[in-house]
Amino acid sequence: MILSGAYICLMCPFRCKHTTDIKMEDVNNECLEKLSLRHIKPTAIRLLVLRAMLEAKRTVSLFDLENLLDNTVDKSSISRAINLFLLHRLIHSVDDGSGSLKYGVCDDHCTCSVADQHTHFYCERCHRTFCIQNEPVPVVKIPKGFTLDSINYVMKGLCAECAAKEKQ
Repeated sequence: MILSGAYICLMCPFRCKHTTDIKMEDVNNECLEKLSLRHIKPTAIRLLVLRAMLEAKRTVSLFDLENLLDNTVDKSSISRAINLFLLHRLIHSVDDGSGSLKYGVCDDHCTCSVADQHTHFYCERCHRTFCIQNEPVPVVKIPKGFTLDSINYVMKGLCAECAAKEKQ
C-alpha cells in the first residue's frame, strides 16, 4: 500500500497526520525485521523511533528524534527505546564532540565489536554527523595489559552539502 498526501499514521498512538509519499509496508517490514533480528518486541513507540532513525539516513540525537517525530512522543519514551536499542546492539552511539550523543542504526550483521566500528564525520557548519560505513576505524596498538572495548573515531570538517554552499 502506497500512501500519498495526508494520512493518519496507524503506527502512532497519537494518530498524527503526516504529509508524504511513503510505502508503509516496506518501512514497517524493515523495522519489524530489524527488531526481530535483535530479539526486541515491537511496540508502536519502538517502531516510530526506529523508522525515524532509518528515514533520517544519518546519525541523530535525542533532540533530533523529538523533532523528527513532531514532538508526538515524549523524551522519556524515546530515551527508553534508545537504551533498549543500544542494549540489543540495534544502534550504536557516537560522541562527535558536539555535546550530545548521536545514534545510528547498525547493519544487520553488526555486533558492535571493535572490528565492526567505522569512521564518523561531523560537519562543523550544519552539525550533522554521518556514518562512513566503508571506512574502518584505524586500530592503534595499545600498551601491554590494556584491553580495548571501543573506538570513537570522528573526522570534522564540512559535509558535501555545506562545502558546496561555501564554494558559491
